[in-house]
Amino acid sequence: MKDNVTLGLIVGNRRFFPAALCEAGRATMLKVLAEEGIRVIALGPQDTLYGSVESLQDAHRCADLFRAHRDEIDGILVTLPNFGDERAVANILRWAELNVPVLVHAFPDTPGRMAASERRDSFCGKLSICNNLYQYGIPFSLTEQHTIDPESPGFRRDLRKFSGVCRVVRGLRGARFGLLGARPAAFNTVRSSEKLLERSGITVETLDLSEALARVAALTDTDARVQARIAEIQGYAQATQVPRPAVARLAKLAIVLDDWMRSNDCVGAAVQCWSSLQDNLGIFPCTAMSMLSDRLRPCACEADVVGAVAMYALVLAGGQPSALVDWNNNYGDDPDRGLVFHCSNLPKSILIDGSARIESHAGTAESLGRDNSWGMLYARIQASPCTFLRIRTDDLQGRMAAYVGEGTLTDDPVETFGGYGVIRVPGFQRLLQYICRHGFEHHVAISRAQVADVLYEALTTYLGWDVYYHRE
Repeated sequence: MKDNVTLGLIVGNRRFFPAALCEAGRATMLKVLAEEGIRVIALGPQDTLYGSVESLQDAHRCADLFRAHRDEIDGILVTLPNFGDERAVANILRWAELNVPVLVHAFPDTPGRMAASERRDSFCGKLSICNNLYQYGIPFSLTEQHTIDPESPGFRRDLRKFSGVCRVVRGLRGARFGLLGARPAAFNTVRSSEKLLERSGITVETLDLSEALARVAALTDTDARVQARIAEIQGYAQATQVPRPAVARLAKLAIVLDDWMRSNDCVGAAVQCWSSLQDNLGIFPCTAMSMLSDRLRPCACEADVVGAVAMYALVLAGGQPSALVDWNNNYGDDPDRGLVFHCSNLPKSILIDGSARIESHAGTAESLGRDNSWGMLYARIQASPCTFLRIRTDDLQGRMAAYVGEGTLTDDPVETFGGYGVIRVPGFQRLLQYICRHGFEHHVAISRAQVADVLYEALTTYLGWDVYYHRE
């Protein structure tokens, strides 16, 4: 995952208006982008007047430059120090064929500086630019305010949001996810269409569980990699009660899972889990999956590969580990609170510091035997604001669908096993009705980053998915 983004910069110009404004405007914008850690690909004053674009020749030069850097550019920023030439901007975006997010920005005018030598008319020019982009069929994003000073806190927020949009769009297009094992028979809810995912540029790479088990069996307890992974697991969470043979089996599975994902360029994965792994290997894979998720390579359980996609979208948007949980229970009679839970493979970073411990599964230890049930990660989720996201393949309608929103993970008292927390979502009952009526799964991805607006913009404007944005 790229930490920072690279933007192509288009400085619009129309010489009926003062062209010198483009020189100062370009310099201001480059300064702000540098301060935000954004790399820029742009024409310079040696290429066109003040590095701006207006004529057909300017547009060709800019499009050629962007095509030459197509593998680097994550998005395009159009800035209008004056009215700007609507055709030049639209032509650049058409000819460059980058298919990346576009943010349209306009400088504000000052009421006391409206003489012909100072007046920008960027307000009007932005309307014309957007009209042309609409005609050309080019999707675009807007700043929160129609015109805004690039050095203002508001525009910096716009830039950070747009950077997140660029990361999500670029990260999901071409992403590869691993699916280890078959869907558990009892979980019709996690059925999904690989074909619809592929239509959005998302590939699923499968591995039969028997192949993974054979690779585990080929590793010995004395293998240096196994010993190193055992030490890593014991340093990751409290593991003093876990029998050494169970830790060794967990370490071997972690190595196999890690190697397989790397060899297939998988950014995330979903794992079959119960009860085949317990019957054949005598462990739950949760701790190994948690460690991957904590390294921003999200792992979903119960073969929920679309859940892993949602986890990765949250990682791209917020740069923090994400988790897959159940909308699991009510919280007393409070309609806006509920219990989120998994048994669990939650990444350590979202759990209360120092509390994570490896346990046997409290719900299956009796039926499977405690020695076959080690590997769960038990701890409570930290209190914090959060974003939730669920993605699904709507096979009946032939489309991708999702819902997204924000809530708060609270410190309200509750005691249970696994990985758990209490969440407060304004209008929670309305959200639950939407989930039920539209056939969404009981799984939901969560992150402590607040990025619902980023995800909604990325998934709707640029990926074309049907997304419900839950707001109070």
